[in-house]
Amino acid sequence: MIGIDTNVLARYFIDEAGADDATVKQREAARTLLESGQALFMPKTVALELEWVLRGYYRFSRDQVGLVFDALLNLPTLQLEDRAAIEQALAGLRAGLDFADALHHASCRACTAIASFDQRSFANPARALNLQPRVITPR
Repeated sequence: MIGIDTNVLARYFIDEAGADDATVKQREAARTLLESGQALFMPKTVALELEWVLRGYYRFSRDQVGLVFDALLNLPTLQLEDRAAIEQALAGLRAGLDFADALHHASCRACTAIASFDQRSFANPARALNLQPRVITPR
């Protein structure tokens, strides 16, 4: 099994117009690897970083990020660390949560609550969606 880093996935999914020769070669190598049939593994930390790169650097919309993750979830040889958390985080993203917050929440699904001071982008939206475990504010 081969672990996959964020930059390999970014090269696979992003076709940069006017890319230099090195970038084109990396894109071809990423395509070859991901379509090789070899067993591959993606840590959830890579999922977190990939979403950040897609949204922050390449300015992907939520819908575009969702399509990339749909494709990842459907790669037959790709095993994801904590697939259930990544799927739940993707659902949270589509419901309006920040992906990182949604992944943190999904990773704490065995907890009774999650403590956060981030009212605006995490606690209030999570409460509005009635997510469990509930998000609390420490006092």
